[in-house]
Formats: sequence, structure tokens, C-alpha cells
Amino acid sequence: MMRRILPLALLLLAAPATAQDRSPGLSGNLPAGAPEVQAPVPEVGDGRGGQPAGQPPATTEQAPPTGAPAPAVAPVAPAAQPARPAPATDALRGEISAEELGLQRALQGGRIEGRITIPDRQAASLIQPEGREWRVFHNRTLAWTGGIAVLGMLGVLALFYLVRGRIRIESGWSGRSLLRFDLLERANHWMVASSFIVLALSGLNLTFGRYLLLPLIGPEAFTALSHYGKLAHNFLAFPFTLGLVVMLLLWVRDNLPNRIDLAWLRAGGGFLGRGHPAAERFNAGQKLVFWITVLGGGLVAASGFVLLFPFAVTDIGGMQWAQRIHGILSVLMIAAMLGHIYIGTLGTEGAYEAMGSGRVDYNYAKEHHSLWVDEELAKARETVAPPGGARVAGAD
Repeated sequence: MMRRILPLALLLLAAPATAQDRSPGLSGNLPAGAPEVQAPVPEVGDGRGGQPAGQPPATTEQAPPTGAPAPAVAPVAPAAQPARPAPATDALRGEISAEELGLQRALQGGRIEGRITIPDRQAASLIQPEGREWRVFHNRTLAWTGGIAVLGMLGVLALFYLVRGRIRIESGWSGRSLLRFDLLERANHWMVASSFIVLALSGLNLTFGRYLLLPLIGPEAFTALSHYGKLAHNFLAFPFTLGLVVMLLLWVRDNLPNRIDLAWLRAGGGFLGRGHPAAERFNAGQKLVFWITVLGGGLVAASGFVLLFPFAVTDIGGMQWAQRIHGILSVLMIAAMLGHIYIGTLGTEGAYEAMGSGRVDYNYAKEHHSLWVDEELAKARETVAPPGGARVAGAD
């Protein structure tokens, strides 16, 4: 018996291993003469397939015959796992999670806040409904209002100049002049006017600069221009406000409306047709510009100081309303001042000298401010009249 078993064992040891007896991962790179190692069989845990641990998985397929090529097995994609829902509550604190709160408030259009550990509750605000409304106002409402007001006024003035032309002094230049504004009045006027021009240009840059100037001058120049424009806008607010106060004190008595202004308005102020209605030192149009400047400029200045000193007098909601008032009134004032500049320069002959040298031609004053000329002549007669009312020789 031992004689038969021993030759059979030697024969088996000398036989080469077949392809299916070798594991590519274990014996494919073994050196010659190294013993073959069988790959471990994957185990199946408890509860998987109904088999105990440590046993190979059961199969009903028949093993391929020895020497036959292994059948191709298509890879099986892992089963998709269902998405894990976000926790609705904070397990540690028993509160609704920040994600859930943010989602609810976003759907309801309310304020979206986070959680903070500092006393300032304002720091927890991430998005507020008023902020979305303010963004729409700044990017759309203000831009459209300003564009229509400014461009519309320029269009009206250009059309009026083409149709009516420049209003000339009908009697021609007389060569005589009257003092209309003294040095203090002119200096204060130009302080307010020059400040307003810089304030208007720098303010318009905040709304339209990125669309008009940025593509033309590039980001570097636009950044420098906007930076210095902001500084000028902030500091020139003070002389502008001071000039408004002085202007009110100097001219408020001469700009009170009366019945003469109604007659001036009914006659079209001399801009329509021929002839000029009677007017005092300031006609109805100039009085309108005065009150627009004083009242409108005062509101613009007040709302601007609220923005210049943030959170000093109001919260974020109040500052947003201040910016709305500041923006709308500013563009409307710019449109009104364009009309004032046109009438005082190109539109009316002899008008610029009133704020240039302070003296206007007698015929200009007589045509546009006849009642004021009569008052000035009466004052002059009283000044040169001798005491006691005696007539000067040759006086008529």
C-alpha cells in the first residue's frame, strides 16, 4: 500500500499549477520556486445570506470544468444610497437648526439671521427684506428716475433753445448798469453753486459711473476718480450746507410769493411770446428755484449727514430711507439746477452779469424786473434829495 501512495504523491508535487490554481494578486509576481499561496475566501458576516460567519457565500451556479476559460462577469454598480435629510433640530440644544430657520424665513420673505455669542444682535442679521428692497431701489428705481430727470431736462432745454432761441434784450444794451448783487451775495452764491456741482457729479458717479465711465477710462482711473470723488462729496457737504443757511438769511424776504407772481406765471414769464411781465427783485421762476434750493437742498444735506455719520441717529432701516430721500431729491435738484444754469447763462442775454460782476444793464433790469428798478430809482432819489425836500436846481 505504501509503495503505491508514495509515487502518486511525488507525481502530484512535480505537476505544474494550472491557471485557475494561481491568484494573480498573490502568485503572479512570485519568484521562481516560491510556494503558491491560495487567496483568502471572503467571509460573510452574520445576517448576510442566512449563513454563519466565516463561511463562503453559497451559489447555485456550476463551477466551470478544469481548463475552461473563466466566464466574463459584468461589474455591478453599488446601490444608490438615499440622501440623508438635514437634521431639523439641534440635538444638543433641542432647537430648530439654523438651516431650517433660514429656509423658513427665506420662503416667507423675512429676515435671515445666524447665531452669535456676542451681545450685539445686529451682527446676527444676514439678509433682511428691507435690504432687498433697498437694493432694487438703488439699482433700478434711482437709476431710472435719475436718467429720466436729467436726460429729460437736457432734452427739453435743447428743444426750447432750438424753438425759442436766446431771449435778447429787446431795447438793446443801454450802457448804464445797476448793482443787483453785492460781494457777499455773489460769494455765497458761488460757494453753494461750486459745491453743488462737485456734489452732483460725484453723486451721479455712484449711480452711473460703473456703466458710463468705467468702460471708458478703465478700472484703475475709475477707482482713483471714485475715491477722490467720495472724499470731495463728504467734505463739500459742509460749505454747501453753510451756504444754504446764509442764502436763506439774505434772500428769504425777497422770495416770499405774492399776487405779482401769479400774473407773471399766467404771462409765461416772458419765455412765451413777446413782452415781459412785471416782476420784483426775484420773479416767480427765480423764487421757485430759491425754494427748491433751500428746502430741497436742506433735505438732501440732512439725509446726507445721516449717511455720513452711520448709526449716529438711526438704525439700518432709517439709513436706507435716508439714502432713498437723498438719492431721489438729489437727481430732481440736478434737473432743476440745469434749467437754472441754462436761463442764467445761454438762455437769457444779460443775465450772467448779475452773478458775474454784480451789475446788470439798465434795459435788462427794466425788462425783466421792472418793479425792482422802480424801487431802486426811488431809493436813489431819496438818497440824493437834499434835507427838507427842497428841489435841486435843474431837477425834474
